Amino acid sequence: MKDFLKYLGVILVIIGAVVLIACYSTANVNDNATLGLSLVLVVVGLIVHIIMNKRITD
Repeated sequence: MKDFLKYLGVILVIIGAVVLIACYSTANVNDNATLGLSLVLVVVGLIVHIIMNKRITD
């Protein structure tokens, strides 16, 4: 479980990037909900990554 929590932030950032790539490839670049979702995923993933790496020590 510790390993999953350690990489949870990175997983969220990757999911946000995949959403951005899918949005770009389907030409829905003007869909603000999808762009906002990917922005939230990337920012939350970055914050979670920083917090979890400070709290979890091996």
